Amino acid sequence: MNIVFVGLSLSSSWGNGHATTFRALMRGLDKLGHRLAFLERDVPWYANNRDLAEPDFCTLHYYESVPDLVDRFGDLLAAADAVIVGSFVPQGVAVIDAIVPLCTGSFCFYDIDTPVTLAKLRALDFEYLADHQIPLFDIYFSFTGGPTLERLETEFCARRAEALYCSVDESRYAPQAEEKIWDLGYLGTYSVDRQPTLERLLIEVARRMPDRRFVVAGPQYPTDMELPANVDRIEHLPPTEHASFYSRQRFTLNVTRADMIAAGWSPSVRLFEAAACGCPVISDRWPGLEDLFPFGRAIEVADTTEDVCAILARDDAEAIAEQARKIVLASHTGEARARELVAALQSLHVTKTHQRDAIAMGASNA
Repeated sequence: MNIVFVGLSLSSSWGNGHATTFRALMRGLDKLGHRLAFLERDVPWYANNRDLAEPDFCTLHYYESVPDLVDRFGDLLAAADAVIVGSFVPQGVAVIDAIVPLCTGSFCFYDIDTPVTLAKLRALDFEYLADHQIPLFDIYFSFTGGPTLERLETEFCARRAEALYCSVDESRYAPQAEEKIWDLGYLGTYSVDRQPTLERLLIEVARRMPDRRFVVAGPQYPTDMELPANVDRIEHLPPTEHASFYSRQRFTLNVTRADMIAAGWSPSVRLFEAAACGCPVISDRWPGLEDLFPFGRAIEVADTTEDVCAILARDDAEAIAEQARKIVLASHTGEARARELVAALQSLHVTKTHQRDAIAMGASNA
């Protein structure tokens, strides 16, 4: 298939999780033999922080504006078997309106922020998607599964909503033979709604366990954030260093945004990446997590500071990490996710073909 993505960013992972999600998925699609292109708005904050300017699995193009997108890449979009627009695309509403008339193949949306998107729609905030545009898509692929899929179809009139979780490129995320230097670490961009959980499940733990070492990595944290002396701080960690980072931790912490906890069934790419690297995960609690990783066997769940302290005092991390890695390699690699995407697009093609045949047969019998 010839698939074109229009997304937030492929070239830069700075301050967003979209890039690594798209990279794993598209590498999986490339392995399956599909032809791929990615269209990205050229903006300074990503242009100045690119860590994949020339991908080897797709063609990457930059556009300056919505008219520029249409003028320079209209033929590419029209020739595609499927066009997939991502969430948080700059001027997304205008981009969608401009692309709709061009598409001759399947037209889909990939929401890597579904709970945030629905909260915005409820508030009449149409930053990158308007509610009247949802029925335009043949398939609404959602980072969030569970009951949210039914809600997309019944409340927002999506023609078809499918879960398409993020995934991990197992060739780049694997255990490294490195010394463990941190007892617990966290990797994530600063977020106001995640910060209380980070405080409770890592920073306060560090205060209570001064003989242990901790680390917080990720951009955009307040410059005046106070950390205990035993907590290391890393401003930005490019994906090329993620495997090493996870491999140097005894445990890593997963912290989920409030909207995604409320919706459930919204696994962060960090869960899959850490597990693929053989690093056991301690996570906050949310609906659907145990469907992915059985509690106590493939993941540890903590609600309080005391929970984390007790987990760090145990010595059964290796078995938990091994089980989680098996689950990820079986079901959550980029290639596994690519097969899910292709199967959905192919079933859509079959449905459309049957519909066209039925219409043609009805016309011939008239």
